Amino acid sequence: MFHPFEIAVGGLSGSGKTTLVEKLIRRFSENGFEVAAFKHGCHRFEIDREGKDSDRFTKARAVPVLIADREKEALISRGTDRLDIAGSTLSADLLFIEGLKELPIPKLLMVDRDRAVLPMLENGAIPQVLALVHDGNADGLERFGLPLFHRNELTEIGTFVEGLLRKSAEAVPLHGLVLAGGQSSRMGRDKATLSYHGQNQLERTAALLGGVCDEVFISCQAEQIECFTTSANIPAIADSYLDIGPLGGLLSAQRQRPHAAWLVAACDFPLLDEAAIAELTEARNPFRFATAFAAGDRDRPEPLLTIYEPKSRRRLLEAHAAGNDSLRSFLRSNRVELVEPRDPSALFNANDPDAFDKARRMMENGGLR
Repeated sequence: MFHPFEIAVGGLSGSGKTTLVEKLIRRFSENGFEVAAFKHGCHRFEIDREGKDSDRFTKARAVPVLIADREKEALISRGTDRLDIAGSTLSADLLFIEGLKELPIPKLLMVDRDRAVLPMLENGAIPQVLALVHDGNADGLERFGLPLFHRNELTEIGTFVEGLLRKSAEAVPLHGLVLAGGQSSRMGRDKATLSYHGQNQLERTAALLGGVCDEVFISCQAEQIECFTTSANIPAIADSYLDIGPLGGLLSAQRQRPHAAWLVAACDFPLLDEAAIAELTEARNPFRFATAFAAGDRDRPEPLLTIYEPKSRRRLLEAHAAGNDSLRSFLRSNRVELVEPRDPSALFNANDPDAFDKARRMMENGGLR
């Protein structure tokens, strides 16, 4: 609802929600996750005092009001122009929510001492409860058929939550996308039809992706579809975002399958092999925007051999709307997983006749020379 990987902690006031969320945030942060938190309550709250500057601006009907110092910043939004919670938390790997027990969000339910929350669970008013957390009195709770945890069993609760999140991540399909719609102007002929291994690059790259992906597609221009699909017998996705380079192919694929992750590969990596593809997919971090190779210089990730997660789509569209169509810029400016390739020659890019000849020499010599 708010984040691809979210878990709520629900319950009545005084049941221990805040304490558990705080402990879970600390545990996951210490384990390398970047965690966002959203507390929702029925009580009014103030982030500034009566008479302070931001309060005066708000009463003067400024919408929104932003306040900041050297260490933090805050935005006060009200009326119809409300804070975009989903957009604000997207950079985080996961989101913990305190409250919102009535919404269809996967959640842990805190059982209060008086058990006043249980009738709400029994009549279906609290959906998607995955486990019950009690204060030591678990009598009768087994009737709900849910995992039971003592509120102090932080290790067990954390392991349970992480398992849920990873199971959710594993359910995201991984599709392959062979970028074949470029002009090949520097090469002077279509790079997709070049052959280094007795098979043209389009078919070879698709076969490599097919070893790890659920489905593989060709990304190309509309007028190229008949030619490519006839020769390679691989389904194609025509660019629906035109004249913006590889970003257009990726966005077009994400438009058709927005809930899939996309392993994107250009067809001009003549030394790409199964080992490099396996290395990238094994290092995949589904909680980040993307997983990319970065050979030597971490400021120059390779955007045309990268796994883009579903949540990257929103940020890519925002970048495009701002006039930035560079996939490398996207990788540099967002939270991504970078992988140092064991064999950098797999990333050698053959874009012109000299590089074509060099690639052949490299294949004869067994790598970069």
